[in-house]
Amino acid sequence: RDKRAGVQGGMKGSANLGDCKQLEKMVRKHTQSGRLCAAIGAAPAMVLARWGVLKGFTATCHPALLGRLGDDDGVIAVDDRVVKDRNVVTSQGVGTAIEFALELVEQLYGELKAHEVAGPLYMRPQQGGKYSIQEYNQIQWKCTGTPRVLVPVANGSEEMEALNLIDVLRRAGARVTVASVEDTPRILTRHYKLNLIADVMLEQAAEMEFDLIVMPGGLPGALKFTSSEKLVGMLKKQAESGRPYGAICASPAYVLEPHGLLKGKKATSFPPMAHLLTDQSACEYRVVVDGNLITSRAPGTATEFALAIVEKLFGEEKAVALAKELVFM
Repeated sequence: RDKRAGVQGGMKGSANLGDCKQLEKMVRKHTQSGRLCAAIGAAPAMVLARWGVLKGFTATCHPALLGRLGDDDGVIAVDDRVVKDRNVVTSQGVGTAIEFALELVEQLYGELKAHEVAGPLYMRPQQGGKYSIQEYNQIQWKCTGTPRVLVPVANGSEEMEALNLIDVLRRAGARVTVASVEDTPRILTRHYKLNLIADVMLEQAAEMEFDLIVMPGGLPGALKFTSSEKLVGMLKKQAESGRPYGAICASPAYVLEPHGLLKGKKATSFPPMAHLLTDQSACEYRVVVDGNLITSRAPGTATEFALAIVEKLFGEEKAVALAKELVFM
């Protein structure tokens, strides 16, 4: 018997979940038995409150739906990023998802385990603030029309970093192409072997031009990237033409550095790998931009990394609006 039940957010998805009678029956029984129940985004208001599960509980949800949540009889709606009341945990949205997940880890496994999981993520010291960019040699990233972004992926790519890049940039309106560096479009991500289906193979992407090429981390994936002559050639061509390129986590140290793509540039990387960079003077920063190069540190900086890219491609106003929509700030 599972001692936890979780409901994801998203307006359309939450509406569909709310209509599922079998799920309603399961969650009601689960919660009434005192076992842990959790929901994020739109789901607390559109699913749990609709089913009466939150009656008598303090809860939160996406800020746009807080009024609706508060209108439900017996629910105390609060504008907090993560709320735990007895056996129910609720949270606000995409930008609070890691905090939400870590709260669930703590409830299921204890505080020490939650700290153990959080450590390698390199979370923000203060949640809810604006993303930060340390910028050197500032230039305007120029695009003709809708920005075209290439995100290469390989077996062992870090799922949080890859998915954050793809999701946030597509939300911003970029034309994102996900390209497999493997022999198949189906990618198995690093930690939990999630299936990620690429849009194209790298060979097809090599025939296209991109305003930005940006790589997720994950050491196995980064090692695949650095051994790909085609991808390295594309990155070098991108850099030489003055067009933007970037990487997060293991990829600055294992892809950009050994191929001379950080020469004369300030950059950051996954902290335990920072010693591999020739210039380590900017490694303490979460997101670093140097001219046409952008780098970042870890899964816990991935949303900031993506938002910084949005700012460079679309402008600060667009990036801040998106950050607020995601409840990142």
